[in-house]
Amino acid sequence: MSTQQLSSTTTSTAAGASINNGLASIANNYQTFLSLLTTQLANQDPTSPMDTSQFTSQLTQMTGVEQQLLSNQLLQQLVNQSGGGNLESAIGMIGKNVTINGDSANLTNGTATWTFSLPSTPSSMTVSVVNASNDIIWTGPVTPNGSGAQTFTWDGKDMSGNQQANGGTYTLKITATDANGQAITADTTLQGTATAVQTVNGQTMVTVGGAQVPLSSIIGVSSSSGS
Repeated sequence: MSTQQLSSTTTSTAAGASINNGLASIANNYQTFLSLLTTQLANQDPTSPMDTSQFTSQLTQMTGVEQQLLSNQLLQQLVNQSGGGNLESAIGMIGKNVTINGDSANLTNGTATWTFSLPSTPSSMTVSVVNASNDIIWTGPVTPNGSGAQTFTWDGKDMSGNQQANGGTYTLKITATDANGQAITADTTLQGTATAVQTVNGQTMVTVGGAQVPLSSIIGVSSSSGS
């Protein structure tokens, strides 16, 4: 858990504890107030009854405080249910470079870039770019850069050299084998700049390269190259 997420969680917990303490305090004071009122009414002089306007005013004030505390409690519950803490922590990602688990990327400014990692150096590797209809738009052999993390950037052109329109979502498929012909599984991720965050159906989503991805899929955050 990041420092920002820890701070958000601590603040939310402290707010909830403060509300609960306030409700407990007002409940105790309320019971004490009613006991005193009952005792005084029982012992008042019938020929000179007390003025109840002060009691009525105090009762109204205490009821108002109780209602405010209950409203705060309900608001806190709504914030917690909507993932408010996650939304707050995700805001700090805006403008930063993030790494996301996944094999899909949007074509932006004529290119799409994926980051992937290989556990060992393959002897051969082929990559395919597939569109949303599962049609192969481009495929070809790629020279691997050893093992570990590396990137592949597609120029947005199909096999006939036709430039595809920006905004489309594409999936990268990697086929790699070692010297013995055994398959090597690549771990594919996506990198890009986070531009917005919002809650969608109760889930915090981060916009990266024009695509919305769940906050939970982000595995790394770093300063953008321009900062």
